[in-house]
Amino acid sequence: MKLGFIGCGNMATAILGGILKKQLLPPDEIIASALHQETLNRVAETYRIHTTLNNQEAAAADIVFLAIKPQFYEQVIKEIRDTVTENQLIVSIAPGKSIATITEWFGKNVKLIRTMPNTPAMVGEGVTAVCPAETVTKDELRKVLTLLESCGTAEVMAEHLVDAVVSVSGSSPAYVFMFIEALADGAVRDGIPRSQAYRLAAQAVLGSAKMVLETGRHPGDLKDMVCSPAGTTIEAVAALEKAGFRNAVLEGMKACSDKTRSMR
Repeated sequence: MKLGFIGCGNMATAILGGILKKQLLPPDEIIASALHQETLNRVAETYRIHTTLNNQEAAAADIVFLAIKPQFYEQVIKEIRDTVTENQLIVSIAPGKSIATITEWFGKNVKLIRTMPNTPAMVGEGVTAVCPAETVTKDELRKVLTLLESCGTAEVMAEHLVDAVVSVSGSSPAYVFMFIEALADGAVRDGIPRSQAYRLAAQAVLGSAKMVLETGRHPGDLKDMVCSPAGTTIEAVAALEKAGFRNAVLEGMKACSDKTRSMR
């Protein structure tokens, strides 16, 4: 099986790195294209895969990841559409670009799988929403899921939910990083050195997320476990609620979802 990447940015290299680390494919069965030779030199040196400046060469693979920015999708698809056949699998990772829109740009029915990954895939802890077109078989979907799960988890869902996924997992690492930074700032204000503050805050977030996933308990229940009557934590929770903590998160997610829908 030949695998192609059109685009070599953070998401492409995260998925690529996971595939090679799990030894799902050897490097000589993978090819990637990019706009600049400097980018290709770096990727070739790091991953030992084939590289090319010609998008059509990468588009000839059995499974092709379109790992370019959304604003370039139409241009690149029109460049490669005569190369792509009905037997190939095309994997989209662009927010806001629907299966219908991408199919229209190809000008023909293609085996298309729309996905929305996130940057924690770079450390093997990503989560990717996956939506196959009707032309994709169960076996073909399983092949792509196996590739995506090399750098985290994957969730199959209906396309009408994919835009919402951008706000809850695609973009949310940015909110979490802001939260970690804010936690660290508070720790520094209390006298903890900056480097230690970041480690303490990041580990607290990591451990808390793991408790949600591994215990299966409601986040509110886990929160209540920490909040002793008349204790320190409930005072912090009250102050956060007074400052509009939850509403700020909800408003941020709505802004993200609205922006994603406007990109169709």
